[in-house]
Amino acid sequence: MLNIENYAIWNIFGIDIWITETIVNTWIIMLVLTLIALYTRSKLKKFKEIPAGFQNAIEAVIEMFDNFITNTLGKKLSYIAPWYFMVFMFVLFSALMSIFGLRAPTADWATTFALAFASFILMLGMGFKHQKGAYLKSFFDPHFIFFPLNLIGEIAKPVSLSFRLFGNMLSGTIILTLYYGLMPYFTQIGIPALLHAFFDIIFGALQTYIFVILSLMYVKGAAE
Repeated sequence: MLNIENYAIWNIFGIDIWITETIVNTWIIMLVLTLIALYTRSKLKKFKEIPAGFQNAIEAVIEMFDNFITNTLGKKLSYIAPWYFMVFMFVLFSALMSIFGLRAPTADWATTFALAFASFILMLGMGFKHQKGAYLKSFFDPHFIFFPLNLIGEIAKPVSLSFRLFGNMLSGTIILTLYYGLMPYFTQIGIPALLHAFFDIIFGALQTYIFVILSLMYVKGAAE
């Protein structure tokens, strides 16, 4: 389980595309989230003025996340909430996959780096959009000779962000794999449920929050 399994190799225009366990599990999460979104969209027309049941749950989640984004970034940058809602749900569902015996895509550095790199591009975009030349000038503060250090500092943000999420998710995968591989069969009934509850639900939710809040702070720092 520690090694990422390769299921197939597709040759497209002379380029080998490896279909790995991470890619397949990512597709599964995308399918699940898409189906949830389509179902919610189909119910949207039937939403009533006084929410109840499913509508109440959906509105509570959306309102909670909107308030979280607004309190973190301010109303000026709150329009990027949909992007980070997607990131939050993807990372959270990735952590929950282990409950069903599937490897979390976020236990692969390629996935966490892609998410962190997207936040890095968004950070640069928000910086140039809201600060324009002042953001570019910040790379040369307090003197132009500090440009290499400032540049390295900015590049280090997505790298550290990706390794933080990857390391924490992989550690849970390693611990659970060692438990299943080393412990007797009779100890694999009941106790693993507690481990999955901690590493996949509690720890997964915590790492999701940390990844998103750090990404938001980087974006806010660039825009302000």
